[in-house]
Formats: sequence, C-alpha cells, structure tokens
Amino acid sequence: MSKRDYYEILGVAKNATADEVKKAYRKVAIQFHPDKNPGNKEAEEKFKEAAEAYEVLSNQEKRAQYDRFGHARSGGNGGYGGGHMNMDDIFSQFGDIFGGGGGSPFDSFFGGGGGGRQRQRKGSNLRIKLKLNLEEIANGVEKKIKVNRLVRAEGVTFKTCPTCQGTGQMRKVVNTMLGQMVSTSACNTCGGAGQSIDKRPAGVDSSGLTTKEEIISVKIPAGVADGMQLSMSGKGNDAPGGGVPGDLLILIEETEDKNLKRDGNNLIYDLHISFIDAALGTHVEVPSVGGKVRIKIEPGTQSGKILRLKGKGLRDVNGYETGDQLIYVNVWTPKKLSTDEKTKLESLKDSVNFQPHPDASEKGFFERMKEYFN
Repeated sequence: MSKRDYYEILGVAKNATADEVKKAYRKVAIQFHPDKNPGNKEAEEKFKEAAEAYEVLSNQEKRAQYDRFGHARSGGNGGYGGGHMNMDDIFSQFGDIFGGGGGSPFDSFFGGGGGGRQRQRKGSNLRIKLKLNLEEIANGVEKKIKVNRLVRAEGVTFKTCPTCQGTGQMRKVVNTMLGQMVSTSACNTCGGAGQSIDKRPAGVDSSGLTTKEEIISVKIPAGVADGMQLSMSGKGNDAPGGGVPGDLLILIEETEDKNLKRDGNNLIYDLHISFIDAALGTHVEVPSVGGKVRIKIEPGTQSGKILRLKGKGLRDVNGYETGDQLIYVNVWTPKKLSTDEKTKLESLKDSVNFQPHPDASEKGFFERMKEYFN
C-alpha cells in the first residue's frame, strides 16, 4: 500500500513554516492520541503516521530530501527513521513540543505521562556506515556487520529510586487561568530510569552497562542510494537500568562503479565505437548490472546518439518501477594516421556521402538531452 503524502497527513502546504508544521502536528496528534481513543487501532495508526510525518517535516535536511525524492528516499519504511517508531519513541522524541517541561507532548492535556502511561526509557542509537557496490544495490543484499553495543552487564543489581519511587518521573502542578495544568519531567536522581545502581562489578560503567561485540545480519533492499539511512529497531544500546534498546542507524555509502554511472534509477554507459563501425553498423557487448548485454549499432549511427535499454536500470527502493540503462554513443576519431590511412581517407574526402547533411530526423544536442531527462 502506498504511503500518504506527509504534507497531506498534517494538513499543511508545502511552503508551510516550521511553526505551522509544529502546530498542525499538535492538532492531529491530540485528535488521534491513544488515550483519547482507547482501543481504536485506526486512530493509533493515524497517531503514528502523524508522528512520522512530523519527524521528517520538522527536520530541515530530511524535509529537503523528501521534497526532492518523496518516499523513495526513505527506504520505503523508515529511511528517515519514522517508519520504525513505536509509542515510546513518539512520546520520548517529541516530548517538548507542547512545552510540557520535558515530558510527553500530551502531559498538559492528559494529566501527565500520556494519561497515566508509564513510558520506558530508551537506550541510545548506534550509527554505522555501510559501503555497497552497484551490484549489491541493484539486487539487494544481506550483510553481516560487527557492532559494539552497550548491554546490561551480568551481576549488576538495581534498587528503586527513592526520589521518584520507581516512576522515573517528577510531576509538577502549575496553576493557570485555565485551571491546574500537570507536567512531568525525568527524575533528576535516576535520569528517568526509575532505578539506581546497587551493585556494580568491575569494568561496568555507572549505568550498569558494558560493551559487547555482536554480529548483526542486515537485509538491504534493492534500490537504496548513497546517503540513505536505514533503521533497525532495538539493535542499538541498552537503556541504563532497563527499558527498551535504541536503534541501529545504517548510513548507505555507494561505491563508484568503473563502467556504469548512476542517475537516480537510471544507469549511464559511455560507449566508444570506431568511425567504421558507426558507418557500417555492428554488434557490441556492453556491461550492465545483470551481466553483459549484446546490442546492435545501426549503420550510420551518429556520435551522441543515446540508446535506451528499457528496464535495465535499478529497481525503485519502494518497488514501484525500474529504471533504464542509457548508452551514450561516442564515435572515436583517430588522433594519428599513417600515410596509407591518410591516402585512403583523402580519396573519400569529396564523396557526397562523407559530407555532413543532417536531416530533420537527426536530433540536436539539446533535443537529445530533453528526451533523456524526460
């Protein structure tokens, strides 16, 4: 099922200011908040959908990428990060949007903590770079990568935080002209964990975490692009004192191919042929991501002609379409000629067929470029 436009989800124009985006998200989020719509799965999905839209449109860099590439830049489901968000992610990530003192964006409306919801603390995210060649990008690949995660150490024990009594939150009641407003913030003593460390073995940090090397299998979908970020939920660092682990964020780095150049989902290949092959016609093999492809060069092919191999490009990361391979024909002119070669060419110099006479069917450079970009 196709994803809805982020601007449509929040009900704002594409030129909306950051403040307008924030206000729109606030309105939609209140409307579909789970505590206001208990048991309503449709409302919960709309709530998550709005959070995903706000995460992208409130970030200047992500918004610029979305405006240019749409959902294709997001890896189909969370390249921006939003597709992997759960309720705890949303409450913790956008906790100050309503001025709730660092708590949930709904503290002032639902009595703090999202209507009595006790949120788990989330561990920090891990970020890695992953290099992929063109073949791996074209077909998708599964990679095993080594990461050093912070995990809860064996032998560590905790005790309930005496300040917040294990809730991880401090509540504050403020009298306003509209009545009492309740806000929450993370406990200063335990940092929101609800626990403090009791026994700590040697080599364990003050949060009860230790570093552990792990091998993680990552499935990369076909069609990803350089600079795209994928997210694996729960594969980041453990949360101090318990809670949910952070995410593993994977930044894609595309290595340059020696033959094929990428332009979106299209692949471009520069083909050099001799003047004789261009005049007489021939068959040549050109590289592609699926192996070599044999193509026909028609007699009289002009330099600059662009041949299109339909469907031989890269599959869109969302799976909607596949690009083409474009072959740019360059007729090679010898730089040095032997005496015999000069004599043979000079004998043809005055031949009518060797005089340039382009007809209406011969497209100029700008026409070819216009056709290519369309």
